Amino acid sequence: MNNENKNPNQIDIELPEEVAQGVYSNLAIISHSSSEFVIDFVRIMPGIPKAKVQSRIILTPEHAKRLLMALQDNIAKYEAMFGQIKMPSGGGTAPFMNFGEPKGDA
Repeated sequence: MNNENKNPNQIDIELPEEVAQGVYSNLAIISHSSSEFVIDFVRIMPGIPKAKVQSRIILTPEHAKRLLMALQDNIAKYEAMFGQIKMPSGGGTAPFMNFGEPKGDA
């Protein structure tokens, strides 16, 4: 590649194959101190009383705020394209989990 055409502010980001597969999480636990935010991504499975942290991300407060702004921007773009994301009734930030038996009309 010709270095003359390369933008000096551009970052070359590598995505290893094993990371590209992603990790599924249906719960995030966020904690913080004066110097960092910690986000633990957890996978809860139905009928299993123990859950495992799948991934932990540690961010500076500035990067946590950048992540918040990037998520807000992306959610706004998603909702403009696909419609409003509906949240379960009750509101709040607590996770809504219902892994009991399906309640259907028979």
